[in-house]
Amino acid sequence: MEYRDYYEILDVEKSATQDEIKRAFRKLARKFHPDLNKDEDAEAKFKEISEANEVLSDPEKRAAYDQLGQAYRPGQDFQPPPDWDAGFEFSDGPASENAQGQDFSDFFETLFGEAYQQKRAADAKARFHAKGQDHHAKVLIDLEDTFHGTKRTIVLKVPEVTEDGHLVVKDRKLEVSIPKGVQEGQHIRLKGQGAPGRGDGTAGDLYIEIVNKAHPIYRAGGSDLYLDLPVTPWEAALGRKVKVPTPGGIVDLNIPAGSQQGRKLRLKGRGLPAKPPGDLYVSLRIALPPADSAKAKKVYEAMAELDFNPREHLMRDIKHGDQVRAKS
Repeated sequence: MEYRDYYEILDVEKSATQDEIKRAFRKLARKFHPDLNKDEDAEAKFKEISEANEVLSDPEKRAAYDQLGQAYRPGQDFQPPPDWDAGFEFSDGPASENAQGQDFSDFFETLFGEAYQQKRAADAKARFHAKGQDHHAKVLIDLEDTFHGTKRTIVLKVPEVTEDGHLVVKDRKLEVSIPKGVQEGQHIRLKGQGAPGRGDGTAGDLYIEIVNKAHPIYRAGGSDLYLDLPVTPWEAALGRKVKVPTPGGIVDLNIPAGSQQGRKLRLKGRGLPAKPPGDLYVSLRIALPPADSAKAKKVYEAMAELDFNPREHLMRDIKHGDQVRAKS
């Protein structure tokens, strides 16, 4: 998938005002609209400029796109970084009239597909609904916040258009209670923190989607946690009791004798809080000590006397394959 420069498509500067973007789109739309232009590529061009306008005419999408686009060039291979839009506040407003019914590119769908579908679903009721629009935002939290629960001050990026039509991004600070045991993908509802209502209508709500920050040692999957645990060859071969860090503190884990690389052991109830609590799954990773001393080399030389060849099955499989090919 290639990165798309929407400013280049509409032939406007990145500093263009919202009115300048609107005028540029209207000019190109008149030129390439399939009803007015019968060239073979007119329809594809109209679709392209409609897509660019759908992003740049929407201050929320434009602000997120601007931040993402600082590191990319047109045509460059593109894969959005995880949670690239975290911290941006998006509304549930209807899609633009020119965008309705359009099938946009994979680039657009990857970035804005979910939000765009929400807008299209809101079209039918938006004109008659007095309540303010609901807003959505992703927020990154530490795994420890999930385990213990906490109150946090979060800062959301809220795009605004100035009186002269330029786009600015302002910070909005909110106090949010992170409930104990909240999982990635769940939403926290902040009542009345969305857009103001019309007339006497109530304000919309703000839905905070929880996303876990990458943790240095744990990986989360629902309420379960996963940990790669380094062990020595003798701990794996002979069996030992070792110390293992868990979110609730350090515990003892029995390594069964004869354990192999990748063996999984479960610490029941040592994952994230839930009903029932999640488990902690420990994957063994055998770590070899360096042969950087006379003592270490002597130990390795003694191990070399063992009747053990980890490649024996490879040689056996190759010989078997040669025999099969010789018979055929």
